[in-house]
Amino acid sequence: MTKEKLLCIAPFENEKEVIIIHELAIENRVDRILICGTVEITRDQKGLEYAFALKRQIDTIVEKLKREDLPENLSV
Repeated sequence: MTKEKLLCIAPFENEKEVIIIHELAIENRVDRILICGTVEITRDQKGLEYAFALKRQIDTIVEKLKREDLPENLSV
């Protein structure tokens, strides 16, 4: 895993950012975040690194959503 992959996306800001954690892709969209694939959180330093990277992404998404006036459901 390279250093770039540990950076956080800017949730809902663009249609081009993708973060890879092991085999898990977190893909940015302006109206949703797509999370596809798998990540193994092993009981070692690499597992800890993956767990922190995943937590950072989720925390960033949650904080962005908490600051917005959200509709009940997104119309698609």
